[in-house]
Amino acid sequence: QVRVVESGGGLVQPGGSLRLSCSVSGIDFRFYAMGWYRQAPGKQRDVVATISGSFRTNYADSVKGRFTVSRDNAKNTVYLQMNSLKPEDTAVYYCNAEYPQLRATYWGQGTQVTVSS
Repeated sequence: QVRVVESGGGLVQPGGSLRLSCSVSGIDFRFYAMGWYRQAPGKQRDVVATISGSFRTNYADSVKGRFTVSRDNAKNTVYLQMNSLKPEDTAVYYCNAEYPQLRATYWGQGTQVTVSS
């Protein structure tokens, strides 16, 4: 059974920080590209950051310089460090694991991040 489980969301004030975690089981984690996506009410789901199996990273322009994605293959876990948070970062954040050569993609259930005074 494949499991993708996000954690670490919550309520934070503007300018604050949060670290999201995504723990994965049931796949060979080393070979999967991992991504963080977010969706606000009434908006489409957008990519936030990705990290490949070889640790190559990409970021949405809106979060560059503020967010950092990383992975720990020994723990089968990917992280999203979020600093200098803004109200417009408020969304449900989803973790994705993808191996296109195997036509495999898996999604977590999401974790709520709310940035408000």
